[in-house]
Amino acid sequence: MNQVKATVVATTVLPGSRYRSQGRTISHISLLLLKCPEIAREAKPGQFVTIKCGETLLPRPFSVHWVQGDNIAILFSVWEGGQGTTWLASRKAKDKIDVLGPLGNGFSIMPEAKNLLLIAGGIGIAPLAFLAQKAIENNYRVTLLEGGHSSGQVYPKNLLPPVINTAVATENGSAGKKGRVTDLIPEYINGADQIFSCGPMSMYKDMCRQSGTLLKGKPTQVSLEVVMGCGRGICYGCTVKTKQGLKEVCTDGPVFELNDVLWDELGL
Repeated sequence: MNQVKATVVATTVLPGSRYRSQGRTISHISLLLLKCPEIAREAKPGQFVTIKCGETLLPRPFSVHWVQGDNIAILFSVWEGGQGTTWLASRKAKDKIDVLGPLGNGFSIMPEAKNLLLIAGGIGIAPLAFLAQKAIENNYRVTLLEGGHSSGQVYPKNLLPPVINTAVATENGSAGKKGRVTDLIPEYINGADQIFSCGPMSMYKDMCRQSGTLLKGKPTQVSLEVVMGCGRGICYGCTVKTKQGLKEVCTDGPVFELNDVLWDELGL
């Protein structure tokens, strides 16, 4: 874990349109490239960093999106009226920002797995792109299923490894199959040895309830996105109930086995 002054290399607004999510408006998706070699050397897929965003009281957690040499990328939604994300998206090249990381426990690929199925709901592509990058480098076969509200929320394919197999579902049918990303699973589940997912909690709850049929009981790891306080296991603000007892998302996670989490206890 490193506390560093990272240098902004570039900030990019991804193509897309405004849309509503969880009762709020997302103005755009931002991709931030930061030079922080100490973190880049140590980061593993599924881990995250915390960033001090201007005058906000607490630092904000962000998944490591991918690593390129001394640089890490952060992908995040910019909420309309969101003080922290708006401040972060407005950073310019050569600006300095406070970053702590890498934090948490990431994804773990089983030794016998060869074919990996990645399932991204919306901005859930954030940690999965790094997993895909590392998996391809280590000769795994990767299939990525993406879901979004419309074609404007689909992650640009040119930012993914060229050898990855992708499929898309959008709720309004403007790209790929009409429906949710979980509607794509039956077509691809048979060839998967292990599943990795990041998306909304409601998606995980449905996947868990149907794990024996939809996922055919295959090992599935999920990255939880919850409100964090300190991000270092001190405040207990991100505690979830699991079959092994209470766990903190920031230190025990953010990656958990799907069937270990007591989803009904989350009140979704």
